[in-house]
Amino acid sequence: MTQVTVTTALVTTPPADVYVVGVAQGPEGPLPTPEAEAVAEAFDGTPAETLDALGMTGATGEAVAVPAPKGLGAALVLAVGLGEADGTGGHGAEALRRAAGVAARTLAGRARAVLALPAGTADAVEAVALGGLLGAYAFTAYRTGGHDKPPVGELSILTGLTDADAAVRRATVVGQELNRSRDLINTPANDLYPETFAATVRAVGAEHGLAVEVLDEKELAEQSFGGILGVGQGSVRPPRLVKIAHTHPEARTDLAFVGKGITYDSGGISLKPVGFNEIMKRDMSGAAAVFAAVTAVARLGLRVNVTGWLALAENMPSGSAVRPGDVLRMYGGKTVEVLNTDAEGRLVLADALVRAGEEEPDAVVDVATLTGAMRLGLGNRVFGVMSTDDAFRERVVDAAGRAGEQAWPMPLPAELRESLDSSVADIANQGERMGGGLVAGLFLKEFAPDNIPWAHLDIAGPAFHEGTPYGYTPQGGTGSAVRTLVRVAEDAADEARS
Repeated sequence: MTQVTVTTALVTTPPADVYVVGVAQGPEGPLPTPEAEAVAEAFDGTPAETLDALGMTGATGEAVAVPAPKGLGAALVLAVGLGEADGTGGHGAEALRRAAGVAARTLAGRARAVLALPAGTADAVEAVALGGLLGAYAFTAYRTGGHDKPPVGELSILTGLTDADAAVRRATVVGQELNRSRDLINTPANDLYPETFAATVRAVGAEHGLAVEVLDEKELAEQSFGGILGVGQGSVRPPRLVKIAHTHPEARTDLAFVGKGITYDSGGISLKPVGFNEIMKRDMSGAAAVFAAVTAVARLGLRVNVTGWLALAENMPSGSAVRPGDVLRMYGGKTVEVLNTDAEGRLVLADALVRAGEEEPDAVVDVATLTGAMRLGLGNRVFGVMSTDDAFRERVVDAAGRAGEQAWPMPLPAELRESLDSSVADIANQGERMGGGLVAGLFLKEFAPDNIPWAHLDIAGPAFHEGTPYGYTPQGGTGSAVRTLVRVAEDAADEARS
């Protein structure tokens, strides 16, 4: 596991293997940042010319390694692009996170590196530390050896701050928990299913002092969780509802986070077409995000009560699977006509939302890889945010932006609700195809608690990255929404103290 430390000197003891310097994208070529001055001196003051000759521009995502000059005490100097400077002449937190992530990925197999990136404030130190930890991530649990270099052992951040411990600690906690969510998302469904997911939550909860309750299939039946049971009844691996709670004696605010945890989604009887099944182990990304966020909140000791609800099921076709046309009686009593068994995430979330609302929290946020429509609308890097409370929706979107995640406010158009009408039940689980992501939000609205701010995060696009790694984002599970949820909890804690 990569460690993050800080240093006030570029040349350290023991010496680093690599010095990493930031390079801005200037109008006439690459511009090393002031933090790289000592390295510039070692290059006789001409690093820009060297990098320019190698074709570097300073654009985001670039990384160019050159042999270190004699006397610098390292084998290599790695220059990473920061992009163009912002309006203040500096670089924002996201640019620092991405540059550190590129460096960490490039440095796989190295023992130690010094990051001489712009880190003159606590926020900048945190950004570099978090980007480095996320960029160093590698999922190797199923490799038999010889395929991958180990992650860089230590990233030492060069900073003039004398007290950067709090910034590094927050980055370390958030980074470690976000990477935990990535591990869960990347674990194949033959090993991660509702029972084993619940066991992992129990173990981590015990380690960090979190209260954990697990309802198995018998208890779910006794308490009439028809949505979770209906989705899971086609699998030989029965469903679970997991509650994980962080409480603080000085908390004044209670939050509920609800996560969709479909550990594998075949589509059920409404089977997915060829080409869509291969990554459906990712369909528990919402539950992984909630689990990681609650654990991070506990480790940070935030003065807020946060309860996570993980609705876990495996959606499989079989002789016992729910059929199109079946009617489920949900937790709380509402009935749902199942028109499409591949619209299953909203069914498990509905049960969990009603249960979460019974505890009367001050706000509820659900997270789910819910609809392909949202991915079509917003692409692969932005998640949609819907809410019955415009002010709360804006707060969540703002929290996401400050956390470094791209989110976009989406409406809940009343005219689309009619498409969910059923002739035999209270509501159908599928409605109009156009605006399908919004229709899914309207379905969830029917089960969200009344008079409590609620937001729905559809992370179908950014939850799983199938392409080439970039910045601090690896191939596979990304940990989308973890940082947003932690920031929402921090905001609630700060507001209660003010």
